Amino acid sequence: MGKKTAKPTEKPEDKSTKIKKKSASGNMKKNTTITPAKKLSGKAYNRRLKELQIELVKLQEWVKLKGLKVVIVFEGRDGAGKGGTIKAITERVSPRVFRVIALPAPTEREKSQMYMQRYMKHMPAAGEVVIFDRSWYNRVGVERVMGFCTEQQSLEFLHEVPRFEHYMIHSGIILLKYWLEVSPEEQTMRLKSRITDGRKIWKLSPMDLKSYNRWYDYSRARDDMFKVSDSVHAPWIVVPSDDKRRAQINTISHFLSKVPYEEIPLHKIKLPARQKPGNYVEPDYPYQYVPDVA
Repeated sequence: MGKKTAKPTEKPEDKSTKIKKKSASGNMKKNTTITPAKKLSGKAYNRRLKELQIELVKLQEWVKLKGLKVVIVFEGRDGAGKGGTIKAITERVSPRVFRVIALPAPTEREKSQMYMQRYMKHMPAAGEVVIFDRSWYNRVGVERVMGFCTEQQSLEFLHEVPRFEHYMIHSGIILLKYWLEVSPEEQTMRLKSRITDGRKIWKLSPMDLKSYNRWYDYSRARDDMFKVSDSVHAPWIVVPSDDKRRAQINTISHFLSKVPYEEIPLHKIKLPARQKPGNYVEPDYPYQYVPDVA
């Protein structure tokens, strides 16, 4: 049975997750107790991930039973590992319960709406977990850095976002916000791999290339965002992500600890006897089969 945990609105007691100092590179200094030098092995990762994914299924059934509403926000620089972490969370659960929202650039109509309007329609109903692969924080991230909004619009957003998130939580939503922090060296390596790997080339957008050399602009934007929106009711949780496997395990484990759930006892499942064929005969039909090229 999963353990009942503290309410997600409580401020984390572990100060090691609240890293304020910056290194000379503009990257957050990493606590060695959080990110050991030795990377997590594939064998250890697979074993731990399976254990956690079993717990995610238990949580899923509890969310459905109790009608919980959960929102998870993933933010971070390009190549920080947001997509891989989201995949690790969702690959063994139902997409009807765990919905992933990755919005494209706004249309002209959406640009004329209230800024939060395009995000509000994706908020969860009872029994849903909504994961935002980038979120409303685009306004102080890519939009601000790349000049897609005015400085005034960005400042107005920073003024309003604490109240917006307080309203979400007051309405019954469990809100979790994760910032995946990657080093400049690791980011460079990952973006280069997208250029040379045909499976990843789609991940490298023209915007990624334009924003790559604006490391410190993004650092300043991140700092301003944390100052305003790292609140008691909706804290930012920093995930050091140079080790992708460790980042995924740590994030899922933290997520499970912040949503109270219990294992629902299941009835013993037994497959029923398959019906007898009776007078059914396989037809002599010229099926077209997929070529065997393996």
